[in-house]
Amino acid sequence: MPRAVAVVIETSGSTDAPKRVMLSTDALLASAAGSNAALGGPGQWLLALPGHYIAGVQVLVRSIAAGTTPVIMPPGHFDPAAFAPAAEKLAEPVRYTSLVPVQLARLVDAAADDARLRRALRRFDAILVGGQALEPELLAQAERLDLRVVRTYGSSETAGGCVYDGVPIGNAAVRARPVDGVDQLEISGSMLALGYLGDDDRTDSRFIDEHGERWYRTGDLGEVDGSGHVRVLGRADNVIISGGEKVSLDAVERVVRSLPGLAAAVVVPADDPVWGQVPVVVVDEGEGRPALAAVRAAVASVLGAPARPARIVSVQRMPMLASGKPDRRALRRLGAGS
Repeated sequence: MPRAVAVVIETSGSTDAPKRVMLSTDALLASAAGSNAALGGPGQWLLALPGHYIAGVQVLVRSIAAGTTPVIMPPGHFDPAAFAPAAEKLAEPVRYTSLVPVQLARLVDAAADDARLRRALRRFDAILVGGQALEPELLAQAERLDLRVVRTYGSSETAGGCVYDGVPIGNAAVRARPVDGVDQLEISGSMLALGYLGDDDRTDSRFIDEHGERWYRTGDLGEVDGSGHVRVLGRADNVIISGGEKVSLDAVERVVRSLPGLAAAVVVPADDPVWGQVPVVVVDEGEGRPALAAVRAAVASVLGAPARPARIVSVQRMPMLASGKPDRRALRRLGAGS
């Protein structure tokens, strides 16, 4: 292991095998400095995420850089009832926390009937939310509660979020480069990881040097407009060929989740003897959802006929990772076995 390594973060492994990301002290501090500048200055943090995730590590790094003492929520299952008492312990005038979307959703639901929790949430100058896409309806619900949510994009390989509300922070730069006919996002900046522990081949394929500048190939589809605003469209490895046409399952999922009763649906690939592969919608058991024909029609109207889901699979309980992300590898097995 290189001597410059300060921490090694294991990725969640939601879509493939976990990777061990090596981060230097310089990268962590560069990320913290960029965050402070983007948020308007240092503050006191509430740690609501596990300390072995990059977002949790960064709460601690930002606290050290700010010279403030973080308030740490009890370990284990995230409990919205414990959030308000923890938030009330924050004594500094500027307050922040970092969450994943499933935590924000639980807090928003609980806050609807809990005035104390609403007051606690409104004390934060910023609530960073990242780790996966934030659904527009959840963001709208949070804004109706007067919560100051900042959507973040990044990964362990970028020492955490390096794009806030579509804008790169610190000295991060983001570009979209064509790969196999689609634009994929690449990131440069002093917050980049050193590489993957014990995996030189993967390091060389994902971290590239170009004219003296180092870039990280994210594997995410996306766009960067003329003003530098970043839009993430989904994973490049979450694209299937159905009937000879490329179909982004992330795009299908966005359309499906916009339909009533399907806000938490997950779309996975399944083999098909006729089409090669097809999208399959996986949902928790429940009532009040549109029929398959309506879902297929809605998707086809936006993305075309090849993107239509082949079926809807109901599961008793959606398999989730400890990070709050859907376990897509387990969901693929469920979708394929239906």
